[in-house]
Amino acid sequence: MKSFQGRAPVRLSSLLLKIVEEGARERPGGAFTEKAPAVAELSRLFTKGRQSLGTDYLSDPALAGAYLSYFFPVNLAKIQVLLDELPIDWHRTISDRPLRVLDLGTGPGTGALATLDWLDQQGSDSVKQLTVVGVDASRAALNLARLAWNSYSRQQARGDASLILHQGDLARSRNSAWRHEMAQQGPYDLIIIANCLNELFGHARESIDERERLIADLVGTLTPHGTLMIVEPALRETSRALHEVRDRLMAENRCTVYSPCLHHKKCPALIDPDDWCHEERAWEPPLMIQQIDREVGFIKDALKFSYLLLRTDGRTIADRSPDTFRMVSELRKLKGDTRAWLCNELGRSEVGRLDRARSTENAAWDGCERGTIIRVEGLQRKAGAALSRIPVEGRVKIIRPI
Repeated sequence: MKSFQGRAPVRLSSLLLKIVEEGARERPGGAFTEKAPAVAELSRLFTKGRQSLGTDYLSDPALAGAYLSYFFPVNLAKIQVLLDELPIDWHRTISDRPLRVLDLGTGPGTGALATLDWLDQQGSDSVKQLTVVGVDASRAALNLARLAWNSYSRQQARGDASLILHQGDLARSRNSAWRHEMAQQGPYDLIIIANCLNELFGHARESIDERERLIADLVGTLTPHGTLMIVEPALRETSRALHEVRDRLMAENRCTVYSPCLHHKKCPALIDPDDWCHEERAWEPPLMIQQIDREVGFIKDALKFSYLLLRTDGRTIADRSPDTFRMVSELRKLKGDTRAWLCNELGRSEVGRLDRARSTENAAWDGCERGTIIRVEGLQRKAGAALSRIPVEGRVKIIRPI
């Protein structure tokens, strides 16, 4: 298991993991290791064969079993990581109505189930009522979502949470039936679009415009303090497309970025065609994933994804300033030097600290990692140099660990 500065890795609750395992066992293949070939094929389609993947792969029993055994728990964990990142009071400000969540491209109920379980883990002070609206083009996926939700609700004795499902093509026109139903059941405190935005509107340049229009419409269905969560694969193609959608939204003042960005200017990762931003978070893979990894030769020792948390109230994950940065690379330990790429309103810049410049004031640099938000004071850069340096008198403070 990958180490992340000693932090406890993300772990799915025992009940959620039980629900996932029960659903996976009911699919063809029996033992999890027998699903390994289908997992390998689905992984190939997700990475190298995206244009031939289609949207109804969960109607294939073998692929559905592979997805539930391997990709479903991974995606549940990603969403719960980002729920932890939302403002701490996001689900506690509602007293006169149920908390409303919209899960678009819900698949087997990924966003719905992750949110229901996350709220349960918050204890008795959490929201008492929950309504989730799930939309997916696949009837097979919606059936899986209903089974998982009902099983969780029954075992947890949840009678105050409801799931409303609609079959609908997210790429269809604004006059589609699911859009009317969605609007009537809003506004929403949370909208989740996990691993499906990249599948919409094809792969032509015009798809960015279409995706931006969809997100802009959805932002309009948020409550005043609601959040729209977009999660995408940590691939270069899908991540850069998300960066482009973000830039369009910011240019048109459709919303603001709560996280991960510390600015609303154009994404500097788009300057170099080989760059993209993604996250990497520690997690504890369930036994069934470890077994499949051994069979297939994968190593799912961390959660990797790209994401946006969008709001309309201007709230941000951290106060912004020229001295506040997000680390957007690994901390690279070189001979006598430690370097990383940082990003903020000034762009992306490479920053290093020589080992001989280490001091009490800048020792926090050693505890940073991809995604850490830090304040760095006293950076120095020689004329004509591309690299900025943290001097011995420079200060580094971790504002928010990941």
